[in-house]
Amino acid sequence: MTAFRTWVAAAAARAGDVASLLWPRTCAGCGRPCEGPVCETCRGSVSPRRTGRDCAVCGKTILATDAAAGTAAPVCADCRAKRPGFDAARSAVDYDGPVREIVQSLKYRRALDAAPWMADWMLGCVSAEWPGERFDAVVPVPLHFLREAGRGYNQAELLARPVAAGLGVPVARRLLVRLRDTGTQTRLGAAKRRENVAGAFAVRPGREDEAYGKRLLVVDDVMTTGATLGAASAALRAAGAGRVLALSFARG
Repeated sequence: MTAFRTWVAAAAARAGDVASLLWPRTCAGCGRPCEGPVCETCRGSVSPRRTGRDCAVCGKTILATDAAAGTAAPVCADCRAKRPGFDAARSAVDYDGPVREIVQSLKYRRALDAAPWMADWMLGCVSAEWPGERFDAVVPVPLHFLREAGRGYNQAELLARPVAAGLGVPVARRLLVRLRDTGTQTRLGAAKRRENVAGAFAVRPGREDEAYGKRLLVVDDVMTTGATLGAASAALRAAGAGRVLALSFARG
């Protein structure tokens, strides 16, 4: 049996060598051949998102004149007018430079091995922004089932798994369901985005106990206006979640 296992391992290694010759690994950021999911050049150009003055709720950069006067933690006008479904949201990096291509490669070009690298940045963001925070589960923002079937995976879930592992908590991958396919929101403004995803998520029937009273971290790849993460968080709130924080790899 030992000899057989050795032979199988050697055969697998040879197959991997052949595959690497036929389909060499390329950087998810620039497309050049490299050893890992992201080359050294692209890694060196990515840095943690540090803007200096962010909304205490949604995390976007705000002007001093837009902040609530006299508060230690500034809150943007949008969050003052209507609080999102989450208690707070943060992003690890900005959606520019190689980050844009890395996200697109994960989402549309099956660069699945980039997800753990991205998740490391997200874990660093959690440590920096919410030190000492404890979660009961990590919840990926779900795709509509037809979109996930066409793509073959949900990129938010690929990020949620290593984030949850790093936090030592489970992934609640079946907690939320997307009730309708809201399509791409790239060309929509903030108000239209919120309208587009309003009521698009719900806690699956029979799983309410997984949300009720729990401290949950909702995960997605990119946050722009916060409409999607806000709608997903609102569904968890409606099911009785005690605290909901939202985390994305990049901020658009």
